[in-house]
Amino acid sequence: MKPGAAEIHNFLETIIILTCLCGIGLAELSGSNLKSYQTEETSGRVKRSWVWNQFFVLEEYTGDDPLYVGKLHSDVDKGGGNIKYVLSGEGATSIFIIDENTGDIHATKRLDREEQAYYTLRAQAVDRLTNRPVEPESEFVVKIQDINDNEPTFLDGPYTAGVPEMSPVGTSVVQVTATDADDPTYGNSARVVYSILQGQPYFSVEPKTGIIRTALPSMDREAKDQYLLVIQAKDMVGQMGGLSGTTSVTVTLTDVNDNPPRFARKSYQYNVPESLPVVSVVAKIKAADADVGPNAEMEYRIIDGDGFGMFRVSTDKETQEGVITLQKELDFETKASYTLRIEATNKNIDPQFLSLGPFSDTTNVKVIVEDVDEPPVFTSPVNRMVVSEAAKVGTIIGTVAAHDPDASNSLIRYSIDRNTDLERFFNIDATTGVISTAKQLDREMNAVHNITLLAMESQDPTQVGRGIAVISVLDINDNAPMFAIEYETFLCESADPGQVIQTISAVDKDEPPNGHRFYFALTPEAASNLNFTLRDNKDNTASILTKRNGFRRQDQSIYKLPIFIMDSGSPSLSSTNTLTIRVCDCDPDGTAQSCNAEAYVLPAGLSTGALIAILACVLTLLVLVLLIVTMKRRKKEPLIFDEERDIRENIVRYDDEGGGEEDTEAFDMAALRNLNIIRDTKTRRDVTPEIQFFSRPSYKSIPDNVIFREFIWDRLKEADIDPSAPPYDSLQTYAFEGSGSVAESLSSLESLSTDSDQNYDYLSDWGPRFKKLADMYGNSEDSVFS
Repeated sequence: MKPGAAEIHNFLETIIILTCLCGIGLAELSGSNLKSYQTEETSGRVKRSWVWNQFFVLEEYTGDDPLYVGKLHSDVDKGGGNIKYVLSGEGATSIFIIDENTGDIHATKRLDREEQAYYTLRAQAVDRLTNRPVEPESEFVVKIQDINDNEPTFLDGPYTAGVPEMSPVGTSVVQVTATDADDPTYGNSARVVYSILQGQPYFSVEPKTGIIRTALPSMDREAKDQYLLVIQAKDMVGQMGGLSGTTSVTVTLTDVNDNPPRFARKSYQYNVPESLPVVSVVAKIKAADADVGPNAEMEYRIIDGDGFGMFRVSTDKETQEGVITLQKELDFETKASYTLRIEATNKNIDPQFLSLGPFSDTTNVKVIVEDVDEPPVFTSPVNRMVVSEAAKVGTIIGTVAAHDPDASNSLIRYSIDRNTDLERFFNIDATTGVISTAKQLDREMNAVHNITLLAMESQDPTQVGRGIAVISVLDINDNAPMFAIEYETFLCESADPGQVIQTISAVDKDEPPNGHRFYFALTPEAASNLNFTLRDNKDNTASILTKRNGFRRQDQSIYKLPIFIMDSGSPSLSSTNTLTIRVCDCDPDGTAQSCNAEAYVLPAGLSTGALIAILACVLTLLVLVLLIVTMKRRKKEPLIFDEERDIRENIVRYDDEGGGEEDTEAFDMAALRNLNIIRDTKTRRDVTPEIQFFSRPSYKSIPDNVIFREFIWDRLKEADIDPSAPPYDSLQTYAFEGSGSVAESLSSLESLSTDSDQNYDYLSDWGPRFKKLADMYGNSEDSVFS
């Protein structure tokens, strides 16, 4: 296209749009699309045609009047009004209307091409009077023409992307894409170009493709690791009047290994005590690296110095520090300082950045050993000793030695950790370290003694060193052999002479160096028996054989056979063990069936069942008799032991005037005269008696009304808590006259000594029963001088 052709083309499009808005019918502008045309047949006659292709209408019309779309016309229509035009299909009557007289089509609503690009309609011409079609139904399309009413949009925005730092110019970062909803086939409404609004001069974007590329070399992540770009997409090929949209792109510079590690200092110094345990951390050092992630991973190693084997350096995977640990024990007296040369190297080196320098660095580390007061050290951490179990108490087993590693060289005192020698078998001399026996040893009880030895400084007892003494007890022949198990030997009555009935073996707690050798024989008193003999098998076993046959349980059911066993020790020991042999009835295979003596069957007239029934009846009768006797005894014997009849069971008649103080047969008057008397506790037969002591309160100094009330309450409490009281309601006697009577005592005792002025002459009128009282208390003067 020649220069200026685009401008001419746009100018023509503008004229067309203005023409449509002014109401010029598109049918007249596009006659080929909107007309009734004719074709000639081969005969030369002209034939009418009713065919419609398509109409065009502009989208987004905003006028007040309906938008003219086009005109339908039939050759039959002569203008008389007898033809009616009918429209049907998509949007008919709702969007598109037709003038049934003229055939003019209008759009009544604003159309949007992005919602629907075309509509399919059907046109028909009918006779107005008969309503019969004068033209066949014809289908046509109304196409919506696009205008630039949609701006470009980034459907995937905002974007994030990454690019390695130090990338060359033109390195692709990411591609952005904008879409335009306008018609890409019509004009430039959907033709988009890209530009960068923010992010220069570091990045650029290709106008047509939207690919973002780096625009500067040597962009360093350590200087700036993130950039924010703003990208614009504009339609109409970016010309003025076009619509535009923007999006943001966040670009992150990813790390590359372009920075070598560097120690902050060329030398370090650390002080550690000589008592520092092995594998402890001595120090941590770190080489700085501006990179991150795998590009900052380090490897540390000792490349020089006098600490090889004494120290080790490793890498902490999380902090990338070099961790120096102790591999051997430190000794200030041996060596007071160490020097290490340590190198730090990147694990992942990028060859394209080797020109930036070596990716490693070195530093010197000096370790100063500080002196501490150390505990004594045994010359040998483990001392092995042997002692015979026959050793006497006080026998010297061996000697241990320890020294003070410090310069002070303090004196050492020795002892045994008694937690490892609870039974105190051994002693150690506190000064010399000589170990001796303190008890008689027994190898069979404990063959090896593992004791802990303590060595402490005399000047500082808190400094304690530890050692181990392993004392093995040597065996002597001090245990006699015996049967290996408790044998149970059975002899069949049908046994033949020379038959082996038992094989025996022996055990010995001792452990001779060359193993055991046992000798078996019958004791001298059993050697001449006529029933059994013994054969030594020379393999630490012996066989017991019969000498005869004809054994019978009725004659003798058990035989005791003493066997002599001797070991091969020096001196040898022996023991006598008894083998019990039972005579049994056996089956044909020799298996014992019964080993008890046969019971003789006694002749009887009754069967066994009858005897059992009789015995059961006798036992039942005995039980019944015992029950009857027991029940009778329980009925006869009262619950409470009481030799005298209870006063509650007496019926006393008071028909006479009584015999005065001499009449004491029915009641015990002492209980009425003395409140403080203690009743005898009655013992119950149906409960276990409990010993309880009740103290009687004194009533001598209390008023009468209080005395009676307290007396009654005390009796009631005694009855309630007395375990020997009967478990039924009973009558309680409260025959108490009080201790503070105005008349005082009526006793004749001490009557002559009274100083009372009361007149007792009326006693003479009471009859002969009171004569004695009348003589004593009547006319006192006559009595004195008569």
